[in-house]
This record gives sequence, structure tokens and C-alpha cells, in this order.
Amino acid sequence: MIYDIRHVTTYSYEAPVAYSLCALRLRPTSRAGQRVIDVQVDIDPPAARRIRRTCFFGNSFEIVNIESEHRELTVTAKARIAVARPATPLVSPDWEDVRQQAFSANDLGPQSPAHFIYASRVVSLDEATVAYARRSFPAGRQILAGAIELMERIWDDFDYDPKATLVSTPLAQAFEQRRGVCQDFAHIMIAGLRGVGLPARYVSGYLRTVPPAGKERLEGADATHAWVAVWCGPFDGWVGLDPTNKMLVGDDHIILAEGRDYSDISPIDGVIIGSGDQDVDVGVDVIPIKSEEAPPTFA
Repeated sequence: MIYDIRHVTTYSYEAPVAYSLCALRLRPTSRAGQRVIDVQVDIDPPAARRIRRTCFFGNSFEIVNIESEHRELTVTAKARIAVARPATPLVSPDWEDVRQQAFSANDLGPQSPAHFIYASRVVSLDEATVAYARRSFPAGRQILAGAIELMERIWDDFDYDPKATLVSTPLAQAFEQRRGVCQDFAHIMIAGLRGVGLPARYVSGYLRTVPPAGKERLEGADATHAWVAVWCGPFDGWVGLDPTNKMLVGDDHIILAEGRDYSDISPIDGVIIGSGDQDVDVGVDVIPIKSEEAPPTFA
């Protein structure tokens, strides 16, 4: 499947901003099951300096300085991406074997499970969350079967409520209230998996949505999304699971970035010199196209 992605973020400021320093993580990269055909990021007002880098985990990021006074900042990312994910393994190792392999890993490269076993900045190994996950991993169970059951239990037990949490809401609070959004559900699942000794990483990206029958698709109605990848051993590698939608990650999921948790890969962060409040508006379009030979919509 080939997609055109359009991701527009607009900051509106109550008072003029004299200077902005931003870190942008808005350029998808090619990786297993995904090939970036074209990508560009536009900034208004134009930046005085833009420096592109690649982080340790292989994500593209960009440091942007805006030195002209502005009351609004718009960042528009556009990409064309081909997605063809490998089939999910039908049989996987026992979870105890994978745990032992993870803790015995001597590879410290970006894909190593060693980076994704322990607590991270916003994923605490909260005792209640770990106890909740442990029920899905009795002795001798295959790791993927246990991870899928945990994903399904989160979908059954938690309510999607965009008003229940903020980006800064602690994991333990989201778990206690059993409400939140995709970021919360991904962090909760990651905490549970790591708590039983299984490597799990946070994945941000996009999910193709299909409008109800007879309804037109609304522009900007899609959104950024988050899910989980669990390491199933050196042979099967990383397998994606989406607890918000109770589904295995497939060709409708487009990866933007991967890290230990949201703090590693937030799409935009930074600092400004100014005063007053600000409003943020985000619109995302994920549009499937028929032919790779068709020119990109943003050419």
C-alpha cells in the first residue's frame, strides 16, 4: 500500500514571539516493511537555520531556529510512503526464553532489546501495572500469545477518552483511572511488558482510517497515533501491536519514529521567547493512492 501523508501543526500565540527553537521529528524514515519515497517539511515563518540529524534509534530529527517575530507558527510535513509489512509469525518462543535472551544480549546497537527492558523517562514500572500484565504470562506461554492477550485486555478494560489525560499525565494515573488515549495505552502496555522482563518500545506514526459507509472522508480527520512493538526473540524480531484498536500492526500503520517512550520521539518540542498563552492545532491526512508512479501530491 502507498500513502500520501500530510501533517500540519499550527501554533497560535497570544502575544508576539521573538524567537523559537524547535526540535522536529516529522520525517519518516525507511525501515523494515516501509519505504519512504519522498518527504519534505515546510516552516512558516521561514527558519533562519535548519540542522538535520539522525538520532541513536535511527529517527530523523531537525533543529530549527526562527528569529523573526511571529504570532503564528505552521509546520507542514508531507510524505509519500510505501508499506508492506511482513506476516506476523504464527508460532513464537516461550516468553521466559525471550526474557533470558533479552537479558543476555551483548549487542548495544539501536535495535538491541537491551535498550527496551528497563524503566524510561515516562514509563515507570509501576507495581499495579506490572501485576496487571503478569496475568497474561503464565509459565510456558508463547510470548506473542501473551502479548496479544495483554493488548486485548487493555482494549476491554480501558476507555478511550481524549479529555481524561494530558501529554504530561503520569502512567500510574492513567492506569488507575482506566481512561486515556493511544499514548497512555501504549505506555501502559510497555510498562507491563518490561515489568515481566520483555523488551517493548514505543512507536509513533499514523493510522489509515476509513469513513463510515456513505460518508465522505473529512480532511484533517486522521490523527497521529501510537502503538507498541514487542521483541519476540532474535529470529522473529519486533512485532507491532496496537492496544487502542486491539489489532496487530499491518499495512494501515505508518511509522514515524520509534523510541523508549513518547519523550524520545515527540513530533515537535522546543522553547520560545514570548509571553501569553498559546493554542495548538494539529491536522493529519492519510490518503491511499493507486500507483507509485503517480507524482507526489506535494511536488
